[in-house]
Amino acid sequence: MNRRLTLLSLLPPRWIVQIATLGPIGQKLKAPGTWGSVVGLLWFTLFFAPMGEIWLWVFGSLTVLAAVAICGEAEFIMGKRDPGEVILDEMVAVPFCFVGIMPLLHSEEFTTPPAWVILILAFLFFRFFDILKPLGIRRSQKLPRGWGVVIDDVLAALATAACLHLVIYFM
Repeated sequence: MNRRLTLLSLLPPRWIVQIATLGPIGQKLKAPGTWGSVVGLLWFTLFFAPMGEIWLWVFGSLTVLAAVAICGEAEFIMGKRDPGEVILDEMVAVPFCFVGIMPLLHSEEFTTPPAWVILILAFLFFRFFDILKPLGIRRSQKLPRGWGVVIDDVLAALATAACLHLVIYFM
């Protein structure tokens, strides 16, 4: 199979697949999307939570764009549409579960559940939306190249953020 001419085509195909699958996490473990979501929570906790809301949008958007390119190239290399073992999309989408949440967690005006409860709820809501793909999320998978791989997860994350806002509001 001939590779497309992109900047990523300069890298060995094995590297692209390793990045897209997060190495053995996506290739060897059962339920790779769940593990990709766990990695996404760690990614958020270590890199995004300390940065603040603006950086969530800036850095988060840049990682989504990179994931679109990488996942699209991995699809091409693997010869599959949205392969289950490709989990970079879950990892880069999970931080968007917390859009607008960080300021609320640090505000004295709101009584919110502890951060660990928010993390668990985010994980559960995200897996729900990622697996079932309601609210038109499933249609987004039809987008071309890596866009269909990544955008459905970003939409699942934004739906999760809306649910978390409701939970916080009613608590």
